[in-house]
Amino acid sequence: MNTDSAARRGAGREPHPLAGARPTTGGTVRRTLLRTALTGAAALGAGLGAARPAAATPGRDTHPRPGTPGEALKELAAGNCRWRAFRERHPHEDPALRRTLATSQHPFAVVLGCIDSRVPPELVFDQGLGDLMTVRTAGEVLDEAVLGSVAYGVLELGIPLVVVLGHQSCGAVRAAVAAEQSGERLPAHMQYLVDEIGPAIDHSEEGDARIDATVSANVRLVRSRLAAEPELAARVGTGKLAIVGARYELTTQAVHRLT
Repeated sequence: MNTDSAARRGAGREPHPLAGARPTTGGTVRRTLLRTALTGAAALGAGLGAARPAAATPGRDTHPRPGTPGEALKELAAGNCRWRAFRERHPHEDPALRRTLATSQHPFAVVLGCIDSRVPPELVFDQGLGDLMTVRTAGEVLDEAVLGSVAYGVLELGIPLVVVLGHQSCGAVRAAVAAEQSGERLPAHMQYLVDEIGPAIDHSEEGDARIDATVSANVRLVRSRLAAEPELAARVGTGKLAIVGARYELTTQAVHRLT
């Protein structure tokens, strides 16, 4: 993924990877119950944090699976380059791999993205089955279920990278800005979404520029909240995890880093 400044110079630049951190994990009983509940009987003997398969399965890429934050970022950057150049590989979909994934998984990144139908992470990063653990909410809004899902991927599966992925023309952000300006409340549970995005609204801009600036500010806010979680912060501090913010531009199909 490109840095914010690189994206302004042109979407074709090569991405800039970041290194980042493993945790202190307490509550052995809690973690054992969570592991059992989320993996099911088929995976009980496989070991969720176990080593990756020694041999590549037929049809699967032979290069090593990303194991560090920097390697994971490079893999996502390369996939996005393929996506925006219309050279997608649609990797890791062959029958042998599907059978392997029935008993274990080794994703290399968690992507917390928006529910927007135009920004599916597996496509914009050109990844396949077993590569990404994705969590999607309108405006990347955090709640306990989202926090628990991200923590599960990092603490139980040993994933080295979390990407908070916002995007151009986010409807949830637009709704939050409009609701603040009008003072009207949204129906049902949608008010919760705008309330969560509200603190990120950039009042230094007006009109569409405010919406665009708030997209980036919201990504940074969500990223900072994740980075403040003690168990995630512990992994960041030891270099085994990176939590980064990024945004996807609908007009160029490029993902770039937000610093």
